[in-house]
Amino acid sequence: MRHKFLPLAILALAALPTAAHAAGFDVETATRAWLDTLQGPARAKSDAYFEGGYWLVLWGTLVSVLIDGLLLRFGLSVKFRNWGTNVSLRLRKALQKAEEANPDGAGKDEPKPELKPSMAMVTWISALCYSLAGFALTLPWSIYTGFVRQKRYDLMNQSFGDWLIDGGKGLAISLVIFPLLAMAVYGVIRRFPKNWWVAATGVVAAFLAFGMLLGPVYISPLFNKYTELPAGPIRDRIVAMAKSKNIPSEHIYLFDASKQSKAISANVSGIGPTMRISLNDNLLNRSTPQEIAAVMGHEMGHYVLGHVWWGLAFFSGLAALALFLLSRIAPALIARYGARWGGIRDIGDPASIPVLGILIALFSMLATPLTNTLIRVDESQADAFGLDVAQEPDGFASVAMKLSEYRKIEPGPVEEMLFYDHPSGATRVRMSMQWKKDHVPDAQMVVPPPMPQAALKSQ
Repeated sequence: MRHKFLPLAILALAALPTAAHAAGFDVETATRAWLDTLQGPARAKSDAYFEGGYWLVLWGTLVSVLIDGLLLRFGLSVKFRNWGTNVSLRLRKALQKAEEANPDGAGKDEPKPELKPSMAMVTWISALCYSLAGFALTLPWSIYTGFVRQKRYDLMNQSFGDWLIDGGKGLAISLVIFPLLAMAVYGVIRRFPKNWWVAATGVVAAFLAFGMLLGPVYISPLFNKYTELPAGPIRDRIVAMAKSKNIPSEHIYLFDASKQSKAISANVSGIGPTMRISLNDNLLNRSTPQEIAAVMGHEMGHYVLGHVWWGLAFFSGLAALALFLLSRIAPALIARYGARWGGIRDIGDPASIPVLGILIALFSMLATPLTNTLIRVDESQADAFGLDVAQEPDGFASVAMKLSEYRKIEPGPVEEMLFYDHPSGATRVRMSMQWKKDHVPDAQMVVPPPMPQAALKSQ
């Protein structure tokens, strides 16, 4: 009878090393060893920078609302529309005169219909003026948040002139895209006045998809130089990881983000034929091969898990909700205050752009916890994928600590839920240590060296 228990005894003995290993490696102790490498001025600086960003969300919204309110209060948006109307009428009159002057013009003796402005052109001009006015009025705020504050926390490598040039490039892109988007949305409003938000959602989704398709090829190279990652052990490791998951690896791009900042990063961008994985030169130059493998494994997770497509679907759905609310709230505001704002006729009037701007700014602020949560969940899934494909838990923990240069390392749970669009450093280190315990035989706790101390620069 005793012999029937022999296989169970053998299995129990075989499990003893694993049990001993699991008991010998404590996840919380290992996590704390990593987190404690960030102390003193460096930790205070990281916390102060990130916590200050909480208020920037609020103040940025208030700045947007204030500026749109000023455009309405002084009737500037109506003046933009009137100017667009006059330009359109002058062009149509010029075309009419040219037709009348043509001796072969058919129907030149027929009575001419009353000239009306092209609403597409009126909308285009109104949106163009709105973009230029918004850029000029928000420039002081942009200089503070995008340059002064970044310099103060030692995160900016650019001179003010170079930063301004990049800002000018961004403005030029917005002057192309936003007027076209406004033309399409306002065209839908005039065509489908009752349920325009449904068709407008399709317009926004199409613009999002088009931007994601063209961004890696035509927009990103305006700001950074993209080249193939040089051959060598780093590229060989990345290619091997990609092939293990059937990820296209013919092109792996390196871009010169160091000219702008010291932040280490990589990304998956594009959709369909333009989808690509890129890493910046800070990651290449400031990280170990193990850290680079961990980061690139994470980015491959975004690719394999289809996060680009899920993100497109989510933000299109969020746009649908925002546009639905706008279709209900904006007409009521215009009916009540339109005359006071200089004569805004209805929601199909391009002069109403600042009204929609105010509502979108408020909606975006209120939706921030929701968007943060979606992105954070995607990032956590990519973290788990990256640990599996790279198998570098200590490299992952180490690079998570390096990201503490601009992310508070150890927030509270509610704080992380509301304000973090990526898992916190503590969450990521803990995940990597749990993975190490579960997957690395005889796992040993690493005692990493302290991170460099850095004091906050005075203003």
